[in-house]
Amino acid sequence: MSTVVITVTTAAATKTSTAQATPTAQDAPAVPSVHRRALITWLAVYPTITTAFFVLGPHTAHLPIPLRTLILTAVVVPVVVYLLVPLLLKGNARLDARFGAALSARRARRSGGA
Repeated sequence: MSTVVITVTTAAATKTSTAQATPTAQDAPAVPSVHRRALITWLAVYPTITTAFFVLGPHTAHLPIPLRTLILTAVVVPVVVYLLVPLLLKGNARLDARFGAALSARRARRSGGA
C-alpha cells in the first residue's frame, strides 16, 4: 500500500496531510464464481464432517442427536471457516493464476476470437 502526501494551501496557513491510498480493482484478487465457491466449500465441509463423525462418534453416541449435532458443528464450522476454506481459496487463486491465462487463450481460439 502506498502513501500519498497532500498539500493544501490556504490564505490562513499551509497544511500537509498524509492519507493511505486505497487499493485499486487490479490489486484485489479475483473472486471465484458462486459455483466454484460452492465446490470449494463442499470440498472443505464433506471431509471435515466425515472425520468429525469418525472421531467424535464413539464419544458422543450416548447423547441425544441435537446435542451431538451441536458438538459436531461447534468443531466443524470453525475448522472449515477459519482454516480450510481460506487455504482452498488460496490454492484456487494459485491454480487460476497458473492456468487461467492458458485456459482463456484456448477458449478464445475455440470461439474464433483473437
